[in-house]
Amino acid sequence: MATDTARTDGVLAGLARFCYRRRRLVLLAWIVGVIAVAFAGFGYGAAPDNDFSGGDTDSAKAQALIEEHFPERQGDTLTLAIKADNGIDDPAARQKIEKVLAELATSPVVGPVTSPYQDEHLVTQDRHIARTTIPLTHKEVDKAEVKPLVDMVKNASGDGVTLGMGGTQAEKAETPPQGSAESVGILAAAVILFIAFGSLVAMGLPIVTALLAIAAGIALMKLVGYLVPSPDFTPIIAAMIGLGVGIDYALFIVTRYKDGLQAGDEPETATVKAVATAGHAVLFAGTTVVIAMMGLTVMGQRLMTGVAVATSVIVLVTMIAAVTLLPAFLGFTGHKINSLRLPRRTSRRQQAAGSPEHRTLAERWAGVVQRRPLVATILAGATLLVLAAPTLSMRLSLPDASVQPHDRSSYTSYEILSEGFGPGYGAPLIFAAQAKSTEDLRPVVEAVGNTEGVAYVTPAQVSTDGQAATFMAFPKTGFQDQATTDLVHQLRSDVLPKAPGGGEVYVGGPNALTIDQADDIGSRLPLMIAVVIALSLVLLIALVRSVTIALQAAVMNLLSIGAAYGVLVAVVQWGWLGPAFGFPTAMPLTTWVPMMIFPVLFGLSMDYEVFLISRVREEYERTGNTREAVARGLARTAKVITAAAAIMVAVFTTSLLGPDVAVKQGGLGMAVAVLIDATIVRMVLVPAVMELCGKANWWMPGRRAPKATSGPPAEAREEARV
Repeated sequence: MATDTARTDGVLAGLARFCYRRRRLVLLAWIVGVIAVAFAGFGYGAAPDNDFSGGDTDSAKAQALIEEHFPERQGDTLTLAIKADNGIDDPAARQKIEKVLAELATSPVVGPVTSPYQDEHLVTQDRHIARTTIPLTHKEVDKAEVKPLVDMVKNASGDGVTLGMGGTQAEKAETPPQGSAESVGILAAAVILFIAFGSLVAMGLPIVTALLAIAAGIALMKLVGYLVPSPDFTPIIAAMIGLGVGIDYALFIVTRYKDGLQAGDEPETATVKAVATAGHAVLFAGTTVVIAMMGLTVMGQRLMTGVAVATSVIVLVTMIAAVTLLPAFLGFTGHKINSLRLPRRTSRRQQAAGSPEHRTLAERWAGVVQRRPLVATILAGATLLVLAAPTLSMRLSLPDASVQPHDRSSYTSYEILSEGFGPGYGAPLIFAAQAKSTEDLRPVVEAVGNTEGVAYVTPAQVSTDGQAATFMAFPKTGFQDQATTDLVHQLRSDVLPKAPGGGEVYVGGPNALTIDQADDIGSRLPLMIAVVIALSLVLLIALVRSVTIALQAAVMNLLSIGAAYGVLVAVVQWGWLGPAFGFPTAMPLTTWVPMMIFPVLFGLSMDYEVFLISRVREEYERTGNTREAVARGLARTAKVITAAAAIMVAVFTTSLLGPDVAVKQGGLGMAVAVLIDATIVRMVLVPAVMELCGKANWWMPGRRAPKATSGPPAEAREEARV
């Protein structure tokens, strides 16, 4: 009786009771609130900020000098690449090329267009390949204004003449929207929920709750962008995470609600108990994800802090929806939660409470693992370490034209320019310094030009105010090559310091900026990991009241995430099955992917740990037998954790249907990690390691292990107590 009273009293119980009884008011408030926030956010929200420059790096200092003293170079540019089989001087080829140049010159977003026929430096010696740089009239050009230019150039190719349009704005213009990836994820989640719950009504509640929360969360995220800006990929990542956790959190509560009805509770009582028990776990789980995401602030990067805040907003809204909106929905459904059922051959009790065959299978599996815990631990640990091994060769960069789908005009431009002017043409290094004449930089220009790995350098130019000078160097290797990174490091550590005046010269440009970001992330990532683990450990110890289990969870989560990193490196960087997953070619991991997915995955792994261990602890307090507690805890939670993990995997995997290779990397990494966590970790490592630890599982300084208590049979008890 005391337990039931605890489940129907308290803040969450009172909130659930209020939302259930005032369900029309709560639903109306949510609908009006979502509409209002969506109108403000989607209509007047802050624009994305993709400026990753800044800080104290060489590239940031070079960029600051250029912005201050070379204002004429602030606008973006496009690059037209031309290849003619019979040479650009062939009459038919020249007519086609000049027609394209004339059409480009008439565009209102394009500045003066220099014809390669007017500048010999723009043409290769054999005159088969040419290029020209096309300035844009202002810094922020809408991609809708650039798309017609890209399409015109692409359509003009043919009859022995190949044309490609390159540049950052060209890449953005021809990158299609994310499309139906989220819709596919929702459909996959619906199928999984229908199989798990067996009714359309029970299936629909988590999805509707999550969708309303995501709509409000993304709109609110755009408004928060005025205070903490974030890059343009943030809504996609936030939507994936929000959809996954939103459905999962609602899934846990609806499952407990159905169990309450099966136990004979009235709908209101079942709702209150579900929110008072599973709701606590949801709030803890969501708080863990938020704290883990805020670990990104340790990276010291302004825009990644924006990503952390924006994603945390989404998770917070889904948490609030789970404990307020969902109880209101349950008030409308009542006993109809099992309406529109999926025909099954099992009994009504099995449909409501979960298949005994499923529970028996889970218990039997736990028994198999527990009979050989050391062997299971070694095999599972070795598997995870093997999967994680490729992580040691991880390289970070940002996607450029060379890793885009091969049917895009930007990739065609990259191929033409690489063939005619070398692969380093798309990876220029921009040197900047405070200098009053070109003579001040002459020794530096010569030293850089004589460096192994540099194809050629341009003459130095002085700013119109006479306060700064700049020149460019083109590597022999491409943007994504390790040799280019090594060259930048050599120039900074060896070549420039030895050249007269070189100590005051900064190496910048998009390539150097990417290298600096990768180096900065690589150096700060261990600190972020340590902070996230420490904060999560404190929360988990407070919840499960066991140092041993908290440490086990941290180590296992690290292993599963490391394995996900390893798989990601093998697929993306090594190219193993890369095309099958939508990666056109082997490429380094995008700089923000490892640091972005770590806190997300660590938070989600802690979620599953909470739902499993809380049940195991309850069984141990009842029986005092660790082996039995683990087996029964695994059996009681296997179905719901499996369904939750399957939803996460389905949602994250749908990112592979989208066009953005960086988002694909993030989605693949998170899907692999959740899959590994729900299988190798939860089904093998957890029962094996807890069997090995025995009573030491419950060690807590200054407190004895929990003693067995009498109580009703386990089948009649709740699945978890938080």
